[in-house]
Amino acid sequence: MDIMESSEQAVAAFEAVAEELAGSGTVPGNTFGARALMVDKKAIACLHGEAMAFKLGRDSSEHAKALALAGATLFDPSGMHRPFKDWVEIPVEFEERWLGFAQAALQLRIKG
Repeated sequence: MDIMESSEQAVAAFEAVAEELAGSGTVPGNTFGARALMVDKKAIACLHGEAMAFKLGRDSSEHAKALALAGATLFDPSGMHRPFKDWVEIPVEFEERWLGFAQAALQLRIKG
């Protein structure tokens, strides 16, 4: 069970992204108490309530594009005002953009 409950819409959107990335080196897993996409045992994205969070790198153009979306924020999995500066949480309203951000997170991880 996720720490934060996710709607069927959010779960389906996450699973669609996971399916699209299958075979690219990503595997399903868990991180921060939530469903995640992993590469070499490190998370690149995870479902967080009604949003999906992506590790995009704080200085990347994708990070800036993600934060520009309405309702997007730095990912704070603990809820204690200590966000991860490399991660951006994007609301389910932008689920059509999730795959692109997941691919960007995957490329960042591959480049190391």
